[in-house]
Amino acid sequence: MQTEAETPVVGPRDVDGAGVELDAVGKSYGAVRALRGVTLRAAPGEIVALAGPSGCGKSTLLELVCGLTAADEGHVRAGAAALMPQRDALLPWLSALDNAGLALRVAGASRAQARATAHAHFAAFGLDGFERARPATLSGGMRQRVAFLRTLLAGRPVLCLDEPFGALDALTRLQMQRWLAGALAREPRTVLLVTHDVEEAVLLADRVVLLSPRPGRVVATLDVAVARPRARDDRAVVELRERALVALGAS
Repeated sequence: MQTEAETPVVGPRDVDGAGVELDAVGKSYGAVRALRGVTLRAAPGEIVALAGPSGCGKSTLLELVCGLTAADEGHVRAGAAALMPQRDALLPWLSALDNAGLALRVAGASRAQARATAHAHFAAFGLDGFERARPATLSGGMRQRVAFLRTLLAGRPVLCLDEPFGALDALTRLQMQRWLAGALAREPRTVLLVTHDVEEAVLLADRVVLLSPRPGRVVATLDVAVARPRARDDRAVVELRERALVALGAS
């Protein structure tokens, strides 16, 4: 009988209900090696940011945690996870309210139940009054709020956020960073946040994991022991950002 230690790959599974563990994980797509020897932890309720250059395997790592693809090497263990992709992927023919409640409908809730549950969060998410709006009429920031609410209402203890603000202008991005920090304070989850912006990583995360160019491997881990809310010009934030940039430049 094969033991876990003898098994080269373990798919996503529960870790204390809400944590994430990757041990020496590798992943290739044909001849392209996306990740090599990645080991990291996210404790229940912890926000861990993954930063690194484009193409270093950050999105692949989230797919592994969510069980959308399997590792070639190592072990992946995680609580049930929901993925928020780079694009909001809102359905254009549904209202903001129905888009937000979509995960509940997929889980078997009636339309009325899904709408009632989603609507209870609209004011806190800054969406009050836009329940009937179609995605095309919403600003980029509002679309991201709807997408995040949809991800949250999936009810999973682990959230995988893949560059949620990458397509936004600088001012909206800053506003959404502040908003997300508040939303996660109100609705704590274990979070893996992928970003190419090291400042965003330091502003939002408890820990920042820096990845090398492809194949992605961990080159540094920074603990962010800075009280919230955090300001971009806070000396400790600036110092951590510079440390992260130096580590990435040396990778």
